[in-house]
Amino acid sequence: MERGRAALGLLALGALLGLCALPPPAPGPQRGEPRRGGQKTFRALLAVGREPQQQQQQEERQQEEQEAAGRAAPVRRGIFWSRELEARVPRGFAAEEAAAWPAAARAARVSSLERGGCGRSSNRLARLSDGSRACVRYGVSPEQIQGEALSYHLAGVLGMQQRLPPMALALVEPRGRQWEPVREELRGSLWAEGAVVSLTRWVDNLTAVVAPAPWGSEAGGGRRPRALSAAELGGLPAAQLVELVQWSDLILFDYLTANFDRLASNLFSLQWDPRVMRRATSNLLRGPDGGLVFMDNEAGLVHGYRLLAVWDPYHEPLLRSVCVFREGTARRVAELHRRRSAAAELRRRYRAREPLWAHLGFLSERQAELLQARVDFVHRHIAHCRAQAAAL
Repeated sequence: MERGRAALGLLALGALLGLCALPPPAPGPQRGEPRRGGQKTFRALLAVGREPQQQQQQEERQQEEQEAAGRAAPVRRGIFWSRELEARVPRGFAAEEAAAWPAAARAARVSSLERGGCGRSSNRLARLSDGSRACVRYGVSPEQIQGEALSYHLAGVLGMQQRLPPMALALVEPRGRQWEPVREELRGSLWAEGAVVSLTRWVDNLTAVVAPAPWGSEAGGGRRPRALSAAELGGLPAAQLVELVQWSDLILFDYLTANFDRLASNLFSLQWDPRVMRRATSNLLRGPDGGLVFMDNEAGLVHGYRLLAVWDPYHEPLLRSVCVFREGTARRVAELHRRRSAAAELRRRYRAREPLWAHLGFLSERQAELLQARVDFVHRHIAHCRAQAAAL
């Protein structure tokens, strides 16, 4: 009996040891995981965790490549901004708004005049009886107001008036209906009775603008701006390209008007201030819609043409730094060149839209010749850029 019990105990112990020696059962498949034969190693388990991440990264790369392939080139025909980019440029001041402003500004009475907010100390911010506001610019000399008005209408001839705030001329008449409410304030302003001033529509929420490359930080250290060509634009974000479209118009406009009181003056200051191009550009602001606003153009044409010998060494490098243009701007320049009609078309537009034009007069014969010569120079520069692009 004792031997039988011992044998049975040994058999039970052997069975128990045998059970302990069996490998553990393989884990069942998790939800969403296919069944695979055999056990997973630790390395394999890590790889399973990386597979969805790698697949997502690959899909993102493929999407980026597809978007890059489908994205329109920023420049077409070698020298013109693409239509897609031009369509994205903020609209600026609508033609209807510009057309309505002169009559509205002249019909309204000036309710108050305030100092500050409109440039030099002789200017005033006017509140008008219709609730609108205007910057009233009183020039140090009449040619500054003449330059402001003529520059505004030249922008219209060139098809870029949407970048300038609506403007009209007015006569300072303290005893007249428009100015009678601020007669006492006029006495303290030292404005001459009968002087011509400009009324520029006030724009809220304007912000400063710093020049982008190649006119901004890359022009530091006394270096002149390098040329902006089509070849280097492909990798730039769309928002930067949209701004460059507007800058190309600005630089062309300032060359034609010889307006030194914007980017040219900053370039001039490089000789003693190497960081000036990294600061806000004079008389250039950004509107609420993100578009550039070409402000305070009174240095253009008349005053600027008297100082060409001083400022053209800065105007010309700026113009040569641009080799991509709005096609509409280039077309208008070509028409003015072919017809030799720059001064005639400006005179026609100025007289048709500004009832007070005769109080300031028009360009002298010599100034009209200079305007045409600068149009011709821009036309030749565009042709040079086209030839360069064709040779690439």
